[in-house]
Amino acid sequence: MKTRVRQARLAAGMTQQQLAQAVRVSARTVISIEKEQYNPSLMLAYRLAQVFGTTVEELCCLKENLEAEELAYEKI
Repeated sequence: MKTRVRQARLAAGMTQQQLAQAVRVSARTVISIEKEQYNPSLMLAYRLAQVFGTTVEELCCLKENLEAEELAYEKI
């Protein structure tokens, strides 16, 4: 799943470790989210959005991800 976590983290001047500590996960989890290898749970997405002062919808690119998913299903 595409997210804006990396962009938000860099804009906030945070390291992956600092963000991980702020949302109570491992740095590996943050790295995996940023590489689109792991989809955050709803609660983690909410915590991340709170840290950056944005919404889950915006941070997790929900509209874009939904459109991409719908296109993928149309091709099946």
